[in-house]
Amino acid sequence: MATQHGTSQMKLSKVLALAFVLIATVLQAQDFPSRPIRFIVPAPPGGAPDAVARIISQRMTTQLGQQVIVDNRGGGNGIIGSEAGARAAGDGYTIVMGYAGPFSINPGLVPNLSYDVIKDFTPLTLLAISQNVLVVHPSFPARSVKELISLAKAQPGKINYASGGTGQSSHLSMELLLQMAGAKMTHIPYKGAGPALADTISGHVPLHFLALAPAIPLIKSGKLIAIGVTGSSRSQALPEVPTIAESGLTGYEVLTWYGALVPSSTPKAIVTKLHTEMVAALKTPEVVEFYKRQGLEPGGNSSEAFGTYLQVEIEKWKQLIKDRGIKSE
Repeated sequence: MATQHGTSQMKLSKVLALAFVLIATVLQAQDFPSRPIRFIVPAPPGGAPDAVARIISQRMTTQLGQQVIVDNRGGGNGIIGSEAGARAAGDGYTIVMGYAGPFSINPGLVPNLSYDVIKDFTPLTLLAISQNVLVVHPSFPARSVKELISLAKAQPGKINYASGGTGQSSHLSMELLLQMAGAKMTHIPYKGAGPALADTISGHVPLHFLALAPAIPLIKSGKLIAIGVTGSSRSQALPEVPTIAESGLTGYEVLTWYGALVPSSTPKAIVTKLHTEMVAALKTPEVVEFYKRQGLEPGGNSSEAFGTYLQVEIEKWKQLIKDRGIKSE
């Protein structure tokens, strides 16, 4: 009888402890935030991940009444900043900007990666998606993806294409195209998107997959010619440019995405609050106008949907990297 009484007391203690934790979590969420929030961007200032983080952080600062401060942690193909986010306290005061390189490409590209995207993070929401656009120098003879593929097949390995580096979105966009087309070209990797773009504009390398934002003014001015976009539907920013899928490679799709995540130990109530505030920020006129100028489409999906999207993207790029024998530099 004493044993049964002791067991009942233990069960009651566990229930009370769990209730205490739940109450403490709810109270913590109600008081949250009581100090500034750090928004880690695993990239240098000036790029698209940084730009998206800054416009969202400005809106959230207004909404929350506490500063949301962008903390740029560039280097190591996004590994340095992503690892810092994974190791941060799960108290809601650290948010991490996720994007394709460190979060859906590195898991398949980098051996012994120092963080696990699925285990170390809880997704909040997709903040924005965009497309890449395949551009050619005006001196290059192809004016469509079909013409490009024909040229590549007629001259295997003789056509060069630029990228911002091995494993970058600009590189894998072309690798996927070549795999689906059964064609061969030569990859010229640069140390960053800037030098690769400079050599494409000058004509040293005739082809390059670019993010929409930097590409649009160059296309409008005639310095580069757009022959295909990477989404499943045409871009609102370049409606006259066909998708690569409709140019003969059915099923081709590469999206550039930007999303917010927190350390996996962050309480559910705080995850919910941050998600709600970010979705609200995405609907403000300032963000809507900024996205339109940058060729971005707003996100705002659920934490669960973003998590599923991440898993699909990781597996997609892992398979391509394996099939194409791509190695990190």
